[in-house]
Amino acid sequence: MEVANLFYILLLTLLPTLELRASIPYALLVLKLNPLLSLLFIVLINILVGELIFYSLNTLLPYVLKIKFLEKIYNKCVKRVQKKVHKYVDKYGAIGLALFIGIPLPGSGVWTGALAAFLLGFERKEFSIANIIGVIIAGILVTLIVIGGINSFSFFLR
Repeated sequence: MEVANLFYILLLTLLPTLELRASIPYALLVLKLNPLLSLLFIVLINILVGELIFYSLNTLLPYVLKIKFLEKIYNKCVKRVQKKVHKYVDKYGAIGLALFIGIPLPGSGVWTGALAAFLLGFERKEFSIANIIGVIIAGILVTLIVIGGINSFSFFLR
């Protein structure tokens, strides 16, 4: 893998809502990289993103919310996240959070999952386990979907 390619993958993985849902297809379809190596690299980055967000929310958020503009945006995001994740986490706890992070749908993922875990009072260890499981689920699902799409499309080109 070239350094520039790794940088593009890193940037895509860091973006909220895109995360590995965009970087895996980019790595496999555009860069034509090895699926297993891409999956491992991207999953690792995505797990680290979740951990950094959760840590930042716990340590930096009180200072950030002193800025009224940012507090307004935060409150809007909080309400949306609580509404989305409530049904999963209330019923299933950390497993629900892992599934919320792992199901590759718009609005789910580690950014929203970390915020939800913070708002719901998850302990760091509990969030970390849900984060790792959820990202692995999402990574495998997205990789299988992309590979399945590639194989299906190439079948019709024969």
